[in-house]
Amino acid sequence: MINPQAALNFRRLGIITIFAVYFVILVGGIVRASGAGMGCPDWPTCFGQWVPPTDESQLPANYHQIYAERGYENTQFNPVKTWTEYTNRLVGVTIGFLIFLTAWSSRIYLKTDKSIFYLAVSVFFLVGFQGWLGSTVVASNLKPLMITLHMLLALFIVALLIYTIARSQRDVIARIDIQALPDKFKTVLIAAMIMTLLQVAMGTQVREAVDFISHNHAYIERQYWRDDFPVIFYIHRSFSSVILFTNLWLAWKIVRSVDRKSPLRRIALSLAILVVTAIIAGISLDRLGMPPVAQPIHLLMANLIFGVQFFLYCCLNYASAHADSCIAVDHGSRPDSTSNNL
Repeated sequence: MINPQAALNFRRLGIITIFAVYFVILVGGIVRASGAGMGCPDWPTCFGQWVPPTDESQLPANYHQIYAERGYENTQFNPVKTWTEYTNRLVGVTIGFLIFLTAWSSRIYLKTDKSIFYLAVSVFFLVGFQGWLGSTVVASNLKPLMITLHMLLALFIVALLIYTIARSQRDVIARIDIQALPDKFKTVLIAAMIMTLLQVAMGTQVREAVDFISHNHAYIERQYWRDDFPVIFYIHRSFSSVILFTNLWLAWKIVRSVDRKSPLRRIALSLAILVVTAIIAGISLDRLGMPPVAQPIHLLMANLIFGVQFFLYCCLNYASAHADSCIAVDHGSRPDSTSNNL
């Protein structure tokens, strides 16, 4: 029997870790939008120091030549960009500690559900791999493909964390009443998740194009970047309407079908708010000259949307499995009509 307090602590720690991962995604988006990815041209140190300098005078006089010989030409110290990237790294290290604590606290499930422990440990090793991938991103001089892989792995890590926490609470989730939801609801939800992943994939291609365009414009004159956008941007923009109406349909069906006190209603409202916010951020990027603040918000909303959709899918699976087992037990307990006639 699992100690209820230990289970509660594991759930709380897991939820904190999930939000921390989302926070590092936000910080990473800020780093990318501000062009601060090379604010620290080396890894794990920053300009050869564990705590980066605050002024160029603290660096060797020939630091430009030093980093040019390492393959980083035109390295120019910028305290804002340096400390933005350094903050990103500190947050990443914090995530590592939180993931370790989550994995350690999951050992309470070794006797009841080993999968929870193995999943938590897998996430811990994936975060370690993510840290190595981050160093590769810096070593590649911020190649767009490496940045995209770095972001997609973060999305996968969050999904595993969500599933791990949901599995640990499956007995509670199973009591959620979903009988009033339409039969096609889960199918539409799966379609919505696939569409979100496609939208994220297209968004990363747009992001890579924006990185190239911004570099050509020396990260200024943002209002002119839109003139050079590729065709994939317009597909990405148009597809957002399909994303919007699909997710609003899911949220509407939940609100109409479940009890007011059901946690599914909060999930549905959160999903609707996130989708609308993501689209507003996308519109501002398109119509307001690519404001820097909108880029990380747009990225974060996309990741949160998939996370909420995935958690909703986990809830439906556990709730429907419980409902099916109850139906089976109910049928099994009924007297056989043939024997009654005899």
